[in-house]
Amino acid sequence: MKRLAWQSGLLVVAAILICVFCRLQNNTYTARIPLTGPEAESAGSAKLRMVPEEGDENNTGSIIFEEPRPEDKYAEVRMKPGQRGYVWAQMQNESGETLSYSRYHVSMFGTVYDYSTGGFTGDSVVMVVMAIFCLAESLLLLLAFLRAKGPSFYAYSTIHTAGFSLFMLLTGITILSGTIRHLTDPADYPMLYVYELVITASYHFIRMALPLILLFAASMTISNIALLRHESRRLRNVLGILISLFMAAGAALALWMYSLNFSGSETEYWVRMTVMTVYATVYVYFECMLIGAVICGVIAAKHIPEGDCGYIIILGCGFRKDGSLPPLLKGRVFWKQQKEKGVNAILIPSGGQGRDETMAEAEAMHRYLASQNIPEESILLENKSANTYQNMEFSKKLIEENGAGSKVVFSTTNYHVFRSGVWASLAGLKAEGIGSRTKWWFWPNAFMRECVGLLVNRWKQELLFLVLLNALFGVLAIML
Repeated sequence: MKRLAWQSGLLVVAAILICVFCRLQNNTYTARIPLTGPEAESAGSAKLRMVPEEGDENNTGSIIFEEPRPEDKYAEVRMKPGQRGYVWAQMQNESGETLSYSRYHVSMFGTVYDYSTGGFTGDSVVMVVMAIFCLAESLLLLLAFLRAKGPSFYAYSTIHTAGFSLFMLLTGITILSGTIRHLTDPADYPMLYVYELVITASYHFIRMALPLILLFAASMTISNIALLRHESRRLRNVLGILISLFMAAGAALALWMYSLNFSGSETEYWVRMTVMTVYATVYVYFECMLIGAVICGVIAAKHIPEGDCGYIIILGCGFRKDGSLPPLLKGRVFWKQQKEKGVNAILIPSGGQGRDETMAEAEAMHRYLASQNIPEESILLENKSANTYQNMEFSKKLIEENGAGSKVVFSTTNYHVFRSGVWASLAGLKAEGIGSRTKWWFWPNAFMRECVGLLVNRWKQELLFLVLLNALFGVLAIML
């Protein structure tokens, strides 16, 4: 993540320097004053005069301008900043009739701002740079995701880079398309249109990702119905349906909110846009985290560690009352595969005794391994752990005592691989995971519980990240 942070920081600096350089090279603002209806017919002979802001009658030199050049739907006027202040541009025809009024402001930095269209000196450069920045940041996030291999793959940063690279990509495409429209047709697509695209980036992401969400909701619902037919009707067994409904309803609410017509004051409009922006940002955050977690979970479940391993940690789960293992647990034993390659790996059955269990999970696995003619010297028992983190922490201590340095692999069910890898990383154990198959109707719902567990594990950090994300879009909304 440090590498990504440095690259992103340099990208921000480069974007700012490009905008500043282009601004210093040219301080001319090209105003495009819309002329529609009967006014457009007399625009060819139109004249422009500057009228000082009321209460600032002495300020007559805020803007130096050239004569208007009529275009199809607007009059184009090149302006240069004079003294700081506000001024009105009054377009008149030969008869002295006013065709339009436009308000402008010259800042202390000599930037001309157009209140009518939202344009400002160097606006097109800024928008193009912003679009390229989003696309470049998407590429950096994708490259960071692809670099995460082996034990480093199991991290929250991998979820972030996988999910938010898609958000930055679609946002960059949205802003770039809006900027191109503005450049080719400034009358119908003024800068205010481009601003709205930036402010509502989260909404546009929701709209474009809607087919993916609907497909996800449908598949989760189907798997959950199958799960309920095979398992008991408990709340945990309908988690997939609940999340699917939440995602679909959340997207529908966002689309409805943005489709409503608005009438009211400027303050009411600002409040409305702020509420919608915050809601869309929160939704997109969870959407990106879900997308990232699904991508990482699927990759982790299908991953087969390369090379030889010295230790195989077998994570425990419930067993039958007679001490025998269910098929789900038997699928975790991969020691024989290493043996066939000529590698004498050490198996570490890991798991303590639960309140309703007759023995430690590690002991049940130990008995099964012994029944499979696996020698005692190849088994290292860890029977104290009560959760996945302790599985990794206590197994790490056993490995260090037994002679660290060999590659470590942990074995668990496919839906639990990525989260287990995160716990291993937090415990300081460098290990890769390998997953055993589970029935198709059980996997999606169990995997969804893993995704929720990942968020709950560090809700404070994720809440802070969400607040910062909202602050970013809030600042953009205020500025634009």
